[in-house]
Amino acid sequence: MEDSLLPFAFRADLRHSSFELNDEFKKDFWSQFPGLVWSNPNAGDAVRIRAALLNPKFHVLLAIAVEFGCERLQEEWDILKADPLTDTCRATASVNRILKNILRGYELARS
Repeated sequence: MEDSLLPFAFRADLRHSSFELNDEFKKDFWSQFPGLVWSNPNAGDAVRIRAALLNPKFHVLLAIAVEFGCERLQEEWDILKADPLTDTCRATASVNRILKNILRGYELARS
């Protein structure tokens, strides 16, 4: 499929991200969450992270933060929010709360 036909959040030419959508994926890690992108078993990490953000569950986002870092999780969320074709309204409050709690947990663990 041509990049211009894909929604902004899933295009390969991401100006705001240092991660590509067709990046390699950590198969062992993602095997814990088989339903995230059931229609594309070869999806890269970015697609899987974005799918998790659009259907937020604390334990999934925490595992992603541990595996990829909070910065990566926040960067993928910022890309989704910037996309006018991606409906992030339903997930916004939950994702913001979850990310805040994850960051707070990291800060407490460091002190």
